[in-house]
Amino acid sequence: MSTVRTRFAPSPTGRMHVGNLRTALYAYLIAKHENGTFMLRIEDTDQERFVNGALEIIYRTLEKTGLVHDEGPDKDGGVGPYVQSERQASGLYLKYAKQLVEQGDAYYCFCDKERLDSLKSSVSESGTEIVVYDKHCLNLSKEEVAANLAEGKPWVIRINMPTEGTTTFHDDIYGDITVPNAELDDMILIKSDGYPTYNFANVIDDHLMGITHVVRGNEYLSSAPKYNRLYEAFGWEVPVYVHCPLITDENHKKLSKRCGHSSYEDLIDQGFLTEAVVNYVALLGWSPSDNREIFSLEELVETFDYHHMSKSPAVFDQVKLKWMNGEYIKAMDFDTFYEKAEPYIKEIITKDYDLKKIAKLVQSRIEIFPDIKEHIDFFEALPDYDIEMYTHKKMKTNAETSLEVLKELLPIFEAQEDYSNDALFATLKEYVAKKECKNGYAMWPVRTAVSGKQNTPGGATEIMEIIGKEESVARIRKGIEKLS
Repeated sequence: MSTVRTRFAPSPTGRMHVGNLRTALYAYLIAKHENGTFMLRIEDTDQERFVNGALEIIYRTLEKTGLVHDEGPDKDGGVGPYVQSERQASGLYLKYAKQLVEQGDAYYCFCDKERLDSLKSSVSESGTEIVVYDKHCLNLSKEEVAANLAEGKPWVIRINMPTEGTTTFHDDIYGDITVPNAELDDMILIKSDGYPTYNFANVIDDHLMGITHVVRGNEYLSSAPKYNRLYEAFGWEVPVYVHCPLITDENHKKLSKRCGHSSYEDLIDQGFLTEAVVNYVALLGWSPSDNREIFSLEELVETFDYHHMSKSPAVFDQVKLKWMNGEYIKAMDFDTFYEKAEPYIKEIITKDYDLKKIAKLVQSRIEIFPDIKEHIDFFEALPDYDIEMYTHKKMKTNAETSLEVLKELLPIFEAQEDYSNDALFATLKEYVAKKECKNGYAMWPVRTAVSGKQNTPGGATEIMEIIGKEESVARIRKGIEKLS
């Protein structure tokens, strides 16, 4: 079997959409699973949609996600150039289009916009409206074509598709698919500006670059018969098609830029980790045989079998992604975690506290980095809280018992010199032993008084160690005032 060669062929039109990232990832995994070649090709034939800086985004995203290409514009593997506009400049696509015209598999079309707009549309079997070109220019004689060209009439080159019968093609995920030829338009190969269409350039480049597996979204399924018609006309081998299922939002609508988490960079901006995003995106349409969920990129390469991809749409579930991100955060070594967490902590904490101790308390409690703020705001300033919070059925506490505990503990904490967590905990244990009550009976009122919150990262004594003696005592006094 020949070496597996896949390609990721994005258009430089902005941030990398989650769907594009998944295509890149699957193409990378299919190649690497078989020790094959993963190629980057830039498809910039649609000049109107070109966005400055988008090329840098593509390179940056692939680098950060670890999807390192073996060949591309910056790594010549002998089948370049790897940028379509550079390939177009050499007249490559026009040469192949003219070959098809010579063979009778394509033809020059001189119809103007007005005539094209007047063509009747029909409704396909799937219920979508289609406008099929009526082959008006197919039967122009060679002389008529030559005269029109000499006259400088605007033209395009169209493929000549069969109109009767059906065409069947095979996809490795969706199986054999048959479409009526009447639905297949004579698509344009070369546009009036001389540039090839995306569909035509794709086929030429995939063949010339030796691509064995074409990975793309299933929105291109309907174009596959047109691609196959081109392969057939040239006498070229058809690559293996791997069409990925649609990605939808939680409402089963196609993921769009408006939903706010549609691009890789959006997700990173929102505090997600690259490794978690890659891991999650891998599972949007593919599942391993053992239902495992956490994978490094290396483990994905080893495990990924594209035959386990699904035909059904994959739901982009923000809750699931957050959970997965939380698992990655928990597993991070502390120094790496602190480096990422520090900016978020500093946004809230202006006091001279040990920020590393605060970070240690939140690492296992957050799912994304912006969550840090809501977990630590009480360190900076005690929030206004309701005395109902002192009531806890399980701890058997209420406002009355809490007031008693705080009044008894206040002088003890005022006298205490060592404000380390261990020393404070030992003091509380001693108090509990003398009072012959449960730990929570004393801990709950103290934690409530020093935090003003029902849920906190860390317990009473961990919080007191960070805020120090003066602040701890002041907060306990305030608690007594509230309860009195």
